[in-house]
Amino acid sequence: MNDLLASAGLSRDQIYIANVIKCRPPNNRDPEQDEVETCKPFLLQQIQLIRPKLVCTLGNWATQTLLERKVGITKVKAQAFYMKDFVIFPLLHPAAALHQGNLMDTLKEDFKKLKEFLDRNTKPTEPSTAASPVAPTLQIDPPHPAQMDLFGS
Repeated sequence: MNDLLASAGLSRDQIYIANVIKCRPPNNRDPEQDEVETCKPFLLQQIQLIRPKLVCTLGNWATQTLLERKVGITKVKAQAFYMKDFVIFPLLHPAAALHQGNLMDTLKEDFKKLKEFLDRNTKPTEPSTAASPVAPTLQIDPPHPAQMDLFGS
């Protein structure tokens, strides 16, 4: 995980990791819908307290829970979804790439896309007189919808 984060220009001290399910289901099985629904308010409260501008969901469960729709991770990975308070950027779960080695290149490519997204949406902070350096600010503005031409010209 550290190598993947570094490839996106991030380190562990710049991120917060949370799980949808707050305890491991027996035999490492997929969580059941009622377990997701039971734990979801706790996840949303964590997000509300931290107030991130960007949430990278790892895998199907996190992605489906935050997008609130049943969608496969391979269809939505490495794309930005603009929500009311933050952007969701779904990624394959690193454990999937560990278990299925053929996914590792895809995962690395997705982290490159994350870096490109961050580079496009991060503005450097103004120089300050403060003794300690200030991290760049992530400035994410939703894309402006294009005006459609009524007559198609």
